[in-house]
Amino acid sequence: MLEEGNSFHSANRLRIVKKIAQGGMGSIFLAAQDGEEGFSKIVALKVINAEHTSNPHNLKLFIDEAKLVADLVHQSIVQVYNLSRWGDHYYIQMEYIHGKNLKEIMKRHAELNVRMPVEMCTFIISRVCRGLHYAHIKRDPTGRHLGIVHRDITPTNILVDVNGIVKITDFGIAKALTMGIPDERKVVMGKLPYMSPEQAMAVGTDFRSDIFSTGLVLYELLTGMKLFPVVERKELLEAIKKYAPKAPSAVNQRVPKELDPIVMRALELDPARRFTSAMDFFVELEKYMYSDKYGPTNEKLGVYFHRLFPEIDKNKII
Repeated sequence: MLEEGNSFHSANRLRIVKKIAQGGMGSIFLAAQDGEEGFSKIVALKVINAEHTSNPHNLKLFIDEAKLVADLVHQSIVQVYNLSRWGDHYYIQMEYIHGKNLKEIMKRHAELNVRMPVEMCTFIISRVCRGLHYAHIKRDPTGRHLGIVHRDITPTNILVDVNGIVKITDFGIAKALTMGIPDERKVVMGKLPYMSPEQAMAVGTDFRSDIFSTGLVLYELLTGMKLFPVVERKELLEAIKKYAPKAPSAVNQRVPKELDPIVMRALELDPARRFTSAMDFFVELEKYMYSDKYGPTNEKLGVYFHRLFPEIDKNKII
């Protein structure tokens, strides 16, 4: 059993500090990577439950995630350091983010009965778009385009650290042209409320699917409303047939009207009518944020984070 203080993988000098999260497939641990002469680096370990290692499909998804993101090195993507095995445990060693995911941040706003400032909403999503664009155009060392699509952009998979740095995580169901993935026409994967129409209808996805999902998250941040508050796929397919979203400013009067066309373009049902890249999406957001004013920054987001979570000590992880 993995417990605090235990040596997890003695060959790699990993020491469990505490469990951070528990999921259906596995757990996330805060750990220390120890070295010579008192060297120690805080990392996160994503450990697949031992019972799932006997399922070839689940194990392949886990291993493929590590391989896919191994060379993704970007400020807005959680970096993966290593994939290892210890006994029956497979684990991914990755960058630890001292902060909260966007779902937790949204929950705190609900508890306080306040809306997130528009500039914070747009800033967070612009950083998500920056990370996505990097992943979408990524090539392998031979120059071959990887064709990465995240396919699971949700509030849970967007992290904000104590210094206001935004990171995308969990490429567990991402696809790439170079990898053997489940056929999207047969297996629908992802979280229903944040799926693109093409993902929900199992007709195949490309980078524009991530743009739609990101648009859904932005719409929810700005308005407090999920466009697809569904729990079953048939509900989602029916909602897509009736899809006619109001502009964000019509739902929340604090949203400037100049944001409406940016959000609504990301949310076009037809992928051909969306932004031509995640870069185009973040450029439009940044024009809105910075064209006529000193807009949001990592530092501003960090200050805002501490107003929301004063109980978190930015200088103390353990």
